[in-house]
Amino acid sequence: MKPVLLIARRELSSYLRSWTGYIIIAGLLAIDGLMFNAFALGNGEHRSTEVLSQFFYFSSGITMAGALLISMRLLAEERQTGTLALLYSSPVRDGEIVMGKFFGALAFLGILTLVTIYMPLLIMVRGKISWGHVAGGYFGLMLLGSATLAIGTLGSAFAKSQVLAIIISACIWAAMLVMWLLGRVTERPLSEIFTALALHGIHFQAFQAGIIHLRDVVFYLAVAYVFLFAATRVLEARRWR
Repeated sequence: MKPVLLIARRELSSYLRSWTGYIIIAGLLAIDGLMFNAFALGNGEHRSTEVLSQFFYFSSGITMAGALLISMRLLAEERQTGTLALLYSSPVRDGEIVMGKFFGALAFLGILTLVTIYMPLLIMVRGKISWGHVAGGYFGLMLLGSATLAIGTLGSAFAKSQVLAIIISACIWAAMLVMWLLGRVTERPLSEIFTALALHGIHFQAFQAGIIHLRDVVFYLAVAYVFLFAATRVLEARRWR
């Protein structure tokens, strides 16, 4: 467990010491703020719960985009700069490398997500919010972000450069995202399977309303586990090349 924490701390500090991390935070916050002002607060009067639900809906897209941007450098940059060989030569297992990188990036994603708290607080200027709704929505954002981050970790494990890493990750993410569309145009039982495997779709709708269902929590944790397991196997295969 100690090597995982050391790698995670190193990864988090690398984001906080460079301009890249702050540029990602500033850019995504600007987009999130514009969308919140234009679509959630705009277009006439709305109930506070509706505004908060809209906030989580738009923030879910920002969270997934942020996770992809954060994850593209996790392993691809190490390979590109040649520092991955140093990790290979250290007494650290491949699974510990992957988990350390993942948790460091997840901590940075958590900071990015937490900074958006001022937007729900703005609703209190003219209305009231349920803190249970806020907690449930943010819990859903972190679960969705962790699943997307795991997808990005696998893409970064495959790629030799950061550009290729985000392309691979975006393709996998898009395939899982549009499965709900396939669920609409296919017949049962395929429609039910595609709908259940969609990354956003039905699994985030409950969180958007501040409701936590165990099946949705298990789904996002399972997605994260599968892709992190795959990233570990890719790293092990590349070690012996």
